[in-house]
Amino acid sequence: MPDREPFAEAGLRDLVPAVIGILVGRGADFAAAEDAVQDALVEALATWPSDPPRDRRGWLVTVAWRKFLDAVRAEGSRVRREERVAATALPEPGAVIASEDDTLDLYFLCAHPDLSPSSAVALTLRAVGGLTTKQIAEAYMVPEATMAQRISRAKRTIAGQRLNRPGDLRSVLATLYLVFNEGHSGDIDLVAEAIRLTRRLAAMTADTEVSGLLALMLLHHARRASRFGQNGRLIALADQDRARWDTALIAEAIGILQAALARDELGEYQAQAAIAALHADAGSVETTDWAQIVDWYDELLRLRDTPVIRLNRAVALGEAVGPAAGLAELRSLDDGVARYFAVEAHLRERAGETGRAAELYARAAERAASVAEREHLSRQAAWARDRSDRLGERG
Repeated sequence: MPDREPFAEAGLRDLVPAVIGILVGRGADFAAAEDAVQDALVEALATWPSDPPRDRRGWLVTVAWRKFLDAVRAEGSRVRREERVAATALPEPGAVIASEDDTLDLYFLCAHPDLSPSSAVALTLRAVGGLTTKQIAEAYMVPEATMAQRISRAKRTIAGQRLNRPGDLRSVLATLYLVFNEGHSGDIDLVAEAIRLTRRLAAMTADTEVSGLLALMLLHHARRASRFGQNGRLIALADQDRARWDTALIAEAIGILQAALARDELGEYQAQAAIAALHADAGSVETTDWAQIVDWYDELLRLRDTPVIRLNRAVALGEAVGPAAGLAELRSLDDGVARYFAVEAHLRERAGETGRAAELYARAAERAASVAEREHLSRQAAWARDRSDRLGERG
């Protein structure tokens, strides 16, 4: 079936997850429910301009449910299922028929543990975000056919799953954070989309970690305008123009975070957001409260001990106590950890070992995950090498 564009219509995208959730909750298979909702949306776009309904969601549920029944009736091998679902009374247009629980359950279904992270992301953007396959493919810069296959596989994986079991909220948050970290921009900005979906999730649940993730996203997003220079040149935190940071967004994030922390239910997203807030609140790298950042990394390690967190703690310790302390911390880690050589290079440079730092920056550039990062590390290597040469000449 070719992909259609109704989800892109302003105002309709927010209705999609609730309507799909209601159909699945009534017994429809996820894939069949989504097809029925798409058909209803096509009809909505054709009829609403001349005859808009008073309750758009109620109209969509009614029409999508009828289209689902029509599809079931067309399949003679599914007579029993037809009899069961046909017995369900159709709601009258305009009736109150949905709750936020339907959408919340759909978040859980799209982050099903049997799905790979990439499939969970694609399905979440499709069913919860209301994006078309074409839009998702363009956002991830892959062919539309590739994304269509990924979404189809995800649908098959969760076929038959009902929305009647407790979901894993942590899997939902991890999926949303994956969307956020893609960071592509264009017609569909995945950073903005992740924030939009997380805001909706925060409105549905009082879980403090949802608030923590939303605060973390907002704090990172507030610095977005200063992260890249001309021609996509990556700008490190220490060199960013802090006047370009979005102070309103920072204030909102800190307010959300403080409310979550006040409930004394600390989780890893809250701890990460607290670290980001300390960076955002500082006027410069030099005035950053590095000692408190180290303390927050200690809290984070108690919640989730990973090499990446220890690597970041080594950076903070190097700033708070001195590069020797950071290097000592670094020795407890394997150099295969992502960004290991970049961190060691930074600490060596701070310790005055510019020649060694240049070598390490060059090694880090070879491991870079993106072109922008590789070019940034190569520039750092060249700068450190030049400084080392000049210091050698003076000696």
